[in-house]
Amino acid sequence: MHRVAVLALDGVIPFELGIPARIFGAATDAAGLPLYDVVTCAPGGELVTTADDFHLGVRHGLEALRSADTVIVPPSRVPAGEVDERVPGALRELPATTRVASICTGAFVLAAAGLLDGRRATTHWRESGALQREFPQVRVDADVLFVDEGAVLTSAGVAAGVDLCLHMVRRDHGSAVANRVARSCVVPPWRDGGQAQYVERPVPAAADTSTAGSREWALAHLDRPITLAELAAKSGMSVRTFSRRFRAEVGLTPVQWLVQQRVDRARRMLEAGDESVERIAARAGFATAASMRMHFRLVVGVTPASYRRTFRGELVR
Repeated sequence: MHRVAVLALDGVIPFELGIPARIFGAATDAAGLPLYDVVTCAPGGELVTTADDFHLGVRHGLEALRSADTVIVPPSRVPAGEVDERVPGALRELPATTRVASICTGAFVLAAAGLLDGRRATTHWRESGALQREFPQVRVDADVLFVDEGAVLTSAGVAAGVDLCLHMVRRDHGSAVANRVARSCVVPPWRDGGQAQYVERPVPAAADTSTAGSREWALAHLDRPITLAELAAKSGMSVRTFSRRFRAEVGLTPVQWLVQQRVDRARRMLEAGDESVERIAARAGFATAASMRMHFRLVVGVTPASYRRTFRGELVR
């Protein structure tokens, strides 16, 4: 099994500490067998004081990091510069094949260990400025829920750790497994937009100003061309007002959101069947197969054909 080691540091926030065990622990194969082994470790394998003023007994020490396939660092109230001196070295000495991730301000620990140098990364939107000031060599993106840089991943604040862990399950085993996990944990398998939608700012208060109805309609008609004017009309708004309110609610422009939904539909079809890319492009609402290939690569990072080989091959095995 794929082993996930979660690093609990003094001052750890219990909610985020529990996210990896809950998400990865719910991932099973078609026979119901677990796909991940999740362990919690701490410097010295000792009692850890949490941010909520209770202690956790941790059975594993930092040696558990060396046998892990994925290492996750949740946030702690203790500043990164004051964590146990053994931690940065242990992170730097991880094998090159180890995947490393952080939740919320755990990114500061990864940055202090030099693992984010030259990489794009994120953290809680309130702390993104501090991360950029303290570690100018990191390319901080405060507008996203998580960043996947391949071997190193970072998430935004608090519940964005759920999005990140679901993304890793999806990357490892495909959307079908990730969706089962999401249903088991009663969370959405994919949240639209980035953390910009959670930044404090005025938003429309009345329920009838929501663009949710237009989004629901669009999802039922993804296989056909959809114009911005149509979406605005479904919400009874001008195009300008609709675009502004849509971005305030979702964190994306309507066009960006439509592309994301179409790519997600294409991804599910690539995993589930053997239809041609041309047919999938039409059913997902892309004008041409070339358009689908371009957008798919921009969003997912690989071509549709490569994605299908990865996940259809895994299903066959």
